[in-house]
Amino acid sequence: MHGTEAPSAWVQRWSHLVPAGGSVLDVACGHGRHLRWFAQRGHPVTGVDRSPEAIGAVQPLGRAVLADIENGPWPFPGEHFDAVVVTNYLWRALLPVIVASVAEGGVLIYETFAAGNESVGKPSRPDFLLQPGELLRASEGLQVVAYEEGFCDRPERFVQRIAAVRKRPQSPPSPPRYPLDAAG
Repeated sequence: MHGTEAPSAWVQRWSHLVPAGGSVLDVACGHGRHLRWFAQRGHPVTGVDRSPEAIGAVQPLGRAVLADIENGPWPFPGEHFDAVVVTNYLWRALLPVIVASVAEGGVLIYETFAAGNESVGKPSRPDFLLQPGELLRASEGLQVVAYEEGFCDRPERFVQRIAAVRKRPQSPPSPPRYPLDAAG
């Protein structure tokens, strides 16, 4: 059934960077696989999508916002979240807004299709495929904890992925430690 897929392995891997009890925004949330993941771990969740069906499916999980973020205003002006999660979605005009929505001490967890994907399937339009290093450039100002760009199989696809943290202004005497795995 649509919407019951497992959360992205990338999102699962880096979800430990979200502060305990921190708020999570899932952009283009679909039927809520990531909202469920975070809600089950005690995070207040917000999902935004343009599909009334998707928003209806995620309403029991937390705040569900029906909005066409490509053609209308950003529905969260001035709001910041302890995690902003984006998977399988790209609207370049929103990249700066998405990054700006990450709170101090919060994390951006982003994974979507990249150039090359047109050789193996959809999406294939350049408008929906990140160019080499584009996600890194869009995340300037955040501290990159992990970044990948390449090819995955099962299913075949080209992707870019990033987990990046917005530092707090007052730095502790020693550098912050962002574990590279949940056990760390």
